[in-house]
Amino acid sequence: MIRLFVSIDPPRDIRSYIKYLGRGIPGARLTPEEQLHLTLHFLGEVEGTMFKDIREALLNVKKDPFLLQVRGVGHFPPRGNPKVIWAGVSSTEDLIRLQKAIGKELHACGVELEKGKFSPHITLARLHNSPLQRVIEFLAGNSFLTSPSFTVDSFHLYSSQLGRNGAHHILEESYPLGDTIL
Repeated sequence: MIRLFVSIDPPRDIRSYIKYLGRGIPGARLTPEEQLHLTLHFLGEVEGTMFKDIREALLNVKKDPFLLQVRGVGHFPPRGNPKVIWAGVSSTEDLIRLQKAIGKELHACGVELEKGKFSPHITLARLHNSPLQRVIEFLAGNSFLTSPSFTVDSFHLYSSQLGRNGAHHILEESYPLGDTIL
């Protein structure tokens, strides 16, 4: 069994721009810069044969590159004690179309997709007994966060291995959008 997810990776300059957000919150475990990503679909554990089918099916996703921008911050769960802080993204029709196209291919492979509304975000940190007042101050202080726009010209299939210090992500495959060659 292999644990998989499909994501967009912001470029290095954008990851550098947001990597330290949340560092002033006691009990916040920051997401390592190289693991900052926007999950399009979390697949969970799949068998080896399904993994091969997924890799091949994602080749069928044909969309053009588009612009995206990191915008604003928030937390999960949306009500109650925050456990995760995140940076949002400008929700574009192109992003939604890409997420749905990937979902269609995954569903055709027999992948059970997560139910619920797609909520595009980049996890910045996981919180452990963080003082609510500090989280509120973080949210207020970064509510107008806006990054430069960046081009999304590919998406990626990652495996994820859980460990004592969190998850370790391994790039399994990259899929270019449009005529871009990676």
